Amino acid sequence: MTHPENIPAAEMENEVLALRKQNWVAPMDAVLRSLVEIPAAALVVAEVGVLLTGVVARYVFHQPLVWSDELASMLFLWLAMLGSVVAFQRGEHMRMTALVSKVQPSVRAFLDVVAICAALAFLLLLVEPAFEFASEESFITTPALEIPNVWRAAALPVGMGFMILSALLRLAEVGNWRLVLGAVSLVGLLVVGMVLLQPLFLGLGNLNLLVFFVGVVAAAVFAGVPIAFAFGLATAGYIALTTDTPMLVVVGRMDEGMSHLILLSVPLFVFLGQLIEMTGMARAMVAFLASLLGHVRGGLSYVLVGAMYLVSGISGSKAADMAAVAPVLFPEMRARGAKPGDLVALLSATGAQTETIPPSLVLITIGAVTGVSISALFTGGMLPGVVLGATLCAVVWWRYRGEDLSHVRRASRREIGRAFLISVPAIALPFLIRAAVIEGVATATEVSTIGIAYAVLVGLLVYRQFDWRRLGPMLVDTAALSGAILLIIGAATGMAWALTQSGFSASLASAMASLPGGAPVFLAISCVAFIILGSVLEGIPAIVLFGPLLFPIARQVGIHEVHYSMVVILAMGIGLFAPPFGVGYYAACAISRIHPDEGMRPIVGYVLALVVGLAVVAAVPWISIGFLG
Repeated sequence: MTHPENIPAAEMENEVLALRKQNWVAPMDAVLRSLVEIPAAALVVAEVGVLLTGVVARYVFHQPLVWSDELASMLFLWLAMLGSVVAFQRGEHMRMTALVSKVQPSVRAFLDVVAICAALAFLLLLVEPAFEFASEESFITTPALEIPNVWRAAALPVGMGFMILSALLRLAEVGNWRLVLGAVSLVGLLVVGMVLLQPLFLGLGNLNLLVFFVGVVAAAVFAGVPIAFAFGLATAGYIALTTDTPMLVVVGRMDEGMSHLILLSVPLFVFLGQLIEMTGMARAMVAFLASLLGHVRGGLSYVLVGAMYLVSGISGSKAADMAAVAPVLFPEMRARGAKPGDLVALLSATGAQTETIPPSLVLITIGAVTGVSISALFTGGMLPGVVLGATLCAVVWWRYRGEDLSHVRRASRREIGRAFLISVPAIALPFLIRAAVIEGVATATEVSTIGIAYAVLVGLLVYRQFDWRRLGPMLVDTAALSGAILLIIGAATGMAWALTQSGFSASLASAMASLPGGAPVFLAISCVAFIILGSVLEGIPAIVLFGPLLFPIARQVGIHEVHYSMVVILAMGIGLFAPPFGVGYYAACAISRIHPDEGMRPIVGYVLALVVGLAVVAAVPWISIGFLG
């Protein structure tokens, strides 16, 4: 037994702090989580119910509910903010950790605390303007429900308040007060230093754009600060220190970015993706494809490419796609001798390949921020995924051309037929979703509710795999992922507004439009730019920030907006799923439970194939717009 006098003082102090944390932090954290997670899960259910009721009333009973969209919009901001709180409590806000993960553990621990302090600084800067914004909204009455808009706008200060409490609890959980004090001091000194430099900033003019939107954003992102808060800090600093604009405007722009009703399909499609996995629909589709191609050299790799294409057409969430497919295929692929590195490399590459498959969240986002027709994007996104899939299959054929299949039994026609019949209800879902949008049964936002209702019925009545115990955690997961995405969109909308007000967008448009070579050069530069942006900023932030700036230029040089959307999304997807910076690659590794180092070499060939496919899609506009009519 160790006596107290033999324990170092610092170690004893940490044990005492850990005990104190156990005594009061954990219960408080549990209470706070319950206060947020239960309403967030209920809001996901409420949104599904409101929108589905609106579809049924309009299409079946021909009695549109004039208040359904308005109520859905009010609930949506609450869902976005409470979901952001859940993501904050879980540490699930999107952040770039490629550099942070390479430093010493002690430095990494310090940077993790700095990230919490930086987020806390942003929230403290904006919580008072958020209250002011909500109080001003009390003078506005909603047209259909005729209630004060403060009931919707109050979500902003309430959500920020909960995140402030969560940040304080997370700091208390650290246990090492020296670490916390150091991080708080560093962030505080940086804030004070920026304030003291205000006279210098006032004389820099547009050079401030480099200071805040390049310097501050890059420093924060590479230090591991969640991307939404990095964007928010840069925008708030720029507005506060270089302009006379009140901070209230930043809150208003965030509200505008997060409240777009089209974005309501984000949480709904995320939830649909989880239902697909839970009900066994994804497993049924993969089993059918495996029965067709399991006996071919590299056959299960082809199945992986095809399964990701089909599942992407259902869920809209890449994490959900990979989580649905990998556990089904990887054990058998390993049994056939596939190396773990090649498995995770191909899984990551298919994530990039299927970014344009409707109803991709990126398609929905690009439609929301640029005004491009969602229906046109859904139609135009199918064939580019096929082209990139073909280039990946070419690499698979080359790598597995000598595979020994003597021990593999070919499925009989009876087995294939049985697998097909079992998979029909699952395979029908992507076609049902697309038909509902094209035939006008539901909007791109509402159609996800039809998919959810269909998945529930198929899970209960056909596959009989519906685990009611998983429903609650799935709803909370949906809120958390959606909140993380929507907070980035809100912060990036504020940043894009600040860039526009500074005149930067006009200067960029002029410079890009004057480039020699016209449309081909502009497309080539866009490909390179979005591969880099996709790896650094992740997909949705890059689209929200630069889409509104670059799409008008594309139109000006004569590029069809749907064609440009496909090129941009695929380029961004390559950056997002390619190491060393692409976070999508690390998500694939986490889902596969394979170390990232193992996939570094195998993925090179697949990334080159994706680049070739991207070049083909960029060079042949018909691939993207040939079926638009």
